[in-house]
Amino acid sequence: MFEWLKTILILPFNVVVVIPALILYFTDYHYIKPDKVFLIPGILLLVSGLFLAVRTMKLFNSVGKGTLAPWNPPKKLVVKGPYCYVRNPMIIGILFILISEYFLLNAVQIFLWAILFFIINNIYFYVFEERQLENNFGEDYRIYKKNVPMWLPRCTPWKLYKQGE
Repeated sequence: MFEWLKTILILPFNVVVVIPALILYFTDYHYIKPDKVFLIPGILLLVSGLFLAVRTMKLFNSVGKGTLAPWNPPKKLVVKGPYCYVRNPMIIGILFILISEYFLLNAVQIFLWAILFFIINNIYFYVFEERQLENNFGEDYRIYKKNVPMWLPRCTPWKLYKQGE
């Protein structure tokens, strides 16, 4: 439990709270009440993002027997819940939270941080993580990768042909 909480504080908390706060502080941000047209999407994105982030982190813990941290990754391939639709629902959840902050705080700086965060993760996934997942989970991951998109979710859930649970 401690390892799980530690990784949450180190990774997503820094991405959605600490870094945006520092960005706003160092860019001399002044709060401007968001237009009503941005309030509802901001709240919907925040709730959706929190749901996705929490759900996927719980799956990493319960099914994968690991955490979201690269230093303690899941020991089992997680192909349940949101992972049946898209390969990176946790990052999508974090992006939703960042974009909600942009809408709710009326801060374009946060939107630019969200774009940079997406680019960094995209490079990391292509260069490192996918190779590591193929090494760890072999053919199961290669089949999963062929059938489940990286960023844009499938319309229907995909089921791995076999999963040693």
